[in-house]
Amino acid sequence: MRTPAAWVRDNSGTSAVEFAILTPVFLLLLTGMLAYGIYFGAAHSLQQLAADAARTAIAGLNETERNSLVRTFLDGNAGDYMLIERNRLSFTIGDKPGDPSQYRVTLRYDASQLPIWNLYPPLPLPSAEIAYSSTIRRGGL
Repeated sequence: MRTPAAWVRDNSGTSAVEFAILTPVFLLLLTGMLAYGIYFGAAHSLQQLAADAARTAIAGLNETERNSLVRTFLDGNAGDYMLIERNRLSFTIGDKPGDPSQYRVTLRYDASQLPIWNLYPPLPLPSAEIAYSSTIRRGGL
């Protein structure tokens, strides 16, 4: 039979106790990094899509033609960007109000179907909607 002093000096189970304490914290950090990595990937794709769509508008001679070019670009290419599905994308396009020398593309993406929402419920997650705008100056003005 061991004495209480012997129990205090015994360190044979310290690794198991440390593992039990640190594993949940490590897993929470790991799932957080994974979730935000996926979210930031989708946000970056949306930002790039907005910039590419705005650059497409340069070729248009008037607002109607610019809008048509941007709509065609978004419909044809939005699904090619990582983590972006065209059917979850909405957009507002046209000359910038108050400054017709600028053309603006505003994209909103419903990110509620990204796989991050099911990872770990207590994890603080960002908004389910991602929005980006890109403005470009029309040439020759």
